[in-house]
Amino acid sequence: MRAVAAVDFVREGHVALITLNRPEARNALNPEVMCRLADAWQEVAADDTIRAAVVTGTGTVFCAGADLAQTIPLTTKSREPDNDYDRRYLADKQLGDKAILRVSDLDKPIIAAINGTAVAGGCELVQGTDIRIASETARFGVQEVRWALFPGGGSTVRLPAQLPYAVAMEWLLTGGLVDAQRAYELGFVNRVVPVDQVLAEAMAKADPIAANVPVAVRAIKASVKACLGKPEREAMDIEARHSAPVFRTRDAVEGPKAFLEKRDPVYEGR
Repeated sequence: MRAVAAVDFVREGHVALITLNRPEARNALNPEVMCRLADAWQEVAADDTIRAAVVTGTGTVFCAGADLAQTIPLTTKSREPDNDYDRRYLADKQLGDKAILRVSDLDKPIIAAINGTAVAGGCELVQGTDIRIASETARFGVQEVRWALFPGGGSTVRLPAQLPYAVAMEWLLTGGLVDAQRAYELGFVNRVVPVDQVLAEAMAKADPIAANVPVAVRAIKASVKACLGKPEREAMDIEARHSAPVFRTRDAVEGPKAFLEKRDPVYEGR
């Protein structure tokens, strides 16, 4: 186990548990959190023994978005950077995008355990995940428009793809908040549970995914992401390019063989 001031990274078998850990600041994204979170996703991508990741927050808020009190003075040069996180934040223009998965090509499944309110960049982080378990206290929203800002963490791209068009436009243009039950009804989250069950439920979703053959899991996610928004014929060609290598693996021979022989498969990961 490794713990850091702003983000905790824990390995539980083949699952990485990433926890935003600034409860006193509503888990807002300051330069340190963005650096640590971007590094966590990079570690998940680089480590082949990690097969799935769960992201959550400490306290009663999942993530309140960017910590404007810390980031705006840096970008407007009204204060000088005074640590390595500040300097990296200024040097890497895509740091925030990496942290909230806006520019991610990570093909390992990510599950959000949404322990409370997820707004602005916090909601955009949720949009970058694949499976979402929300607490009954969770609230969702992209409220940037209320402060004359633009929800530039992917919301104008992802929300219309993940919600009905008119609903996405309501979220984007009003800046209102939506409760967990309504988010569930809209298909934005998979399940709503009591807050003390959120993490356990998310881990329960991650474990069977991590038990599946990684090459198939990663190819399925990569294919889905690559096909989104494409014309059907083009998408079918993309799907074929992702599926063909899976069928050439030894595990793809073992799986159907075990099924026919009525036994548990013995996968090799290749």
